[in-house]
Amino acid sequence: MNHYETVFILNPVLSDEQIKETVKKYEDLLISKDAKMISKEDWGLKKLAYPIQHKKSGFYHLFEYTVPGDAINDLELAFRRDERIMRYQTVKLDKHAIAWAEKRRNRNKQKA
Repeated sequence: MNHYETVFILNPVLSDEQIKETVKKYEDLLISKDAKMISKEDWGLKKLAYPIQHKKSGFYHLFEYTVPGDAINDLELAFRRDERIMRYQTVKLDKHAIAWAEKRRNRNKQKA
């Protein structure tokens, strides 16, 4: 099992219901591939650094999880096929990145 972090940007014209449905779809996809979800973060609507598909903002979401490496291909294929996803990035975390992510989660819990 490898440790991964995926950030994806959803189209800003989606309703709250559509956003929740899309996030749930990808969470279920990962769980069906034997993933263990460690953290899910909704970063909300953010302004983009440059326009993507003529849009200037998007809804950001972050998943942190452990999963066998072959499941990443299925996840990214689903992202590519979904018109609601504007961009995505998946990163395999090393021990230093895992420690940093844990610090970030703890810091976010303290703020909440």
